[in-house]
Amino acid sequence: MNGSAKANVIFNKKFVYLVEDDDDLRSDLERALQLSGYTTFSYANSEQFLSAFEPLVPAVLVTDMRMPKKNGIQLQADLLEQGHQLPIIFISGESSDAQIIKAFRNGAFDFLLKPFSREAFLGTVAKAIEQSTMVGQELSRKAQLAEALKTLTPRERQVFSLMVKGYGNKELVDELGLALPTVKQHKSEVMGKLCVSSLAELMTLNASS
Repeated sequence: MNGSAKANVIFNKKFVYLVEDDDDLRSDLERALQLSGYTTFSYANSEQFLSAFEPLVPAVLVTDMRMPKKNGIQLQADLLEQGHQLPIIFISGESSDAQIIKAFRNGAFDFLLKPFSREAFLGTVAKAIEQSTMVGQELSRKAQLAEALKTLTPRERQVFSLMVKGYGNKELVDELGLALPTVKQHKSEVMGKLCVSSLAELMTLNASS
């Protein structure tokens, strides 16, 4: 994956992108999704989807595997190339083992073979949305950390860099050449601005950023 594309995180909604060239099936699935509270974006082919796609979180892409021109595997590859990480549910009436294996190797969330029940479809979508929500929470947390780090003074940023390496008070005093009370004050400012209460929490926050 070449980088990570930015997405708008909107936790009070759940989005489903639906790509299906069968008009009747697309309409049926879209209706079922909307009745279940999802905001849907519906497309007849991959090209329509790619030209209109705006990444949102939490969201899932439901796409047919076999479509004219650009099939589901090619659509998945295009999204990966652009750095998009939304869960993808493939639906298909006929797919080769090679296609299914490739889809999962490239990170597909699930694969539903037609005909499938409405319950199975909605259950799979719900699980994918749950995964996307977790990703959105992580993106939000990273954005908040990045903003909080901007509030640190140069000295506080230096203290932060050493703290996340596991430096304790004595090591900070030796490394920075500061008095212990001054070091403690800088540590307190860093932890207050980053909204953490312990060194372990600070290190965990930094490690997952």
